[in-house]
Amino acid sequence: MKAIGVMACCILGFALLLGLGWVVQGNDFFLYQYFAPKQEAVRREVFEQSKAYNQGMIQELQNMQFQYVQEKDEKTKAALASIILHRAADYPEDKLPTDLRSFIGDLRRKQTSGGY
Repeated sequence: MKAIGVMACCILGFALLLGLGWVVQGNDFFLYQYFAPKQEAVRREVFEQSKAYNQGMIQELQNMQFQYVQEKDEKTKAALASIILHRAADYPEDKLPTDLRSFIGDLRRKQTSGGY
């Protein structure tokens, strides 16, 4: 009789441990579900304010500007203009150098006036 009681206590203890593990794991999941998007948003914001990101974006846009100016074919120029405008769309204009800002402004005006 005593062996059955010990066995029942062991099974009950094991079931309680499994239940506790399930509750902790579920709680961890819900905490992750809540905090992970917020952490990722902060990480992205910090990245977009980094010197490397800003210098890289400006350098990439300047390289595309150079390709655009050198290009002779109008269809290729139109494609390059579209790519440049797409890349610059989410980038703050106040962080761009003046020449690049005016170049992108010219491309936008050409695009809206039907130049492309």
